[in-house]
Amino acid sequence: MPWLQLKARIAPAQAETLEDLLLAEGAQAITLQDAHDDPVFEPERGSTPLWQETVLTGLYDDLEGIEAMLERVRQGWAMEMGDEPCPEVEYELLADRDWEREWMDGFEPLRMGERLWIVPSWHEAPDADAVNLRLDPGLAFGTGTHPTTALCLGWLDGLSVNGELDGRRVLDVGCGSGILAIAALKLGASAATGSDIDPQALLASRDNAERNAIDEDTLTLHLAEAMPAERFAIVLANILAGPLVELASTIAGHVAPGGRLALSGILEHQADEVLDAYRAEGLTMDEPRTRDGWVLLTGRR
Repeated sequence: MPWLQLKARIAPAQAETLEDLLLAEGAQAITLQDAHDDPVFEPERGSTPLWQETVLTGLYDDLEGIEAMLERVRQGWAMEMGDEPCPEVEYELLADRDWEREWMDGFEPLRMGERLWIVPSWHEAPDADAVNLRLDPGLAFGTGTHPTTALCLGWLDGLSVNGELDGRRVLDVGCGSGILAIAALKLGASAATGSDIDPQALLASRDNAERNAIDEDTLTLHLAEAMPAERFAIVLANILAGPLVELASTIAGHVAPGGRLALSGILEHQADEVLDAYRAEGLTMDEPRTRDGWVLLTGRR
């Protein structure tokens, strides 16, 4: 069955109204994409930023009455937005394809360091004897594809190869999908704790832990405000530079004497500010590691 795709270029303030109107007309899916490949590096906490010019796409399985439907959208726009012109909506028919299969084929196993692989559930592990972490792409909580996550995973793999992870307790601040805490456990850590400000992240972390046969006693999860005042041998925080600086005292306070710290989600030009914040908390920081403009900062108490 072919599909109908509607597409419009919009300003950020127009997104919610047009999305609601297309959903009211039976859209099966709505996506928002950057029109010019301009990255949003560090939004304000709790915000969902859009690009200055955003492409909004709606997908429909009903091909009848296209022009009448677009006229209803324009009328609804006028009621909601007054004299502001309605964005021009273009449409095209898409040939029937196995969309799920194509989406799945876009994700391959990823090697992180010497021992660790991130393997989607529908793939065979490339190396059955490696440390294989089963993780499927989800709601952008972290799948290993972003340079910041890859830097942290490579660092954990290096600790494991050197025997520095064996039997250690790990804290993952801003755990997202739980990928770092779960990887640490599979690489030899004895226990891990994850914290996040988003309850959905904790649900995603628990689901991924179960998929990797990690039990609740081994991985504990907390909302950030309920995080116990404990110290850990290994502390990771892959968030953003602003929160890393703001939370420096809290994050550094969780690092046990002799413990290791890894910080990421940092752009190269932000590294010095973050380094200064953690040196001020008594940590000895290493030389930064970079990948595609992003930085991993590590240190020791």
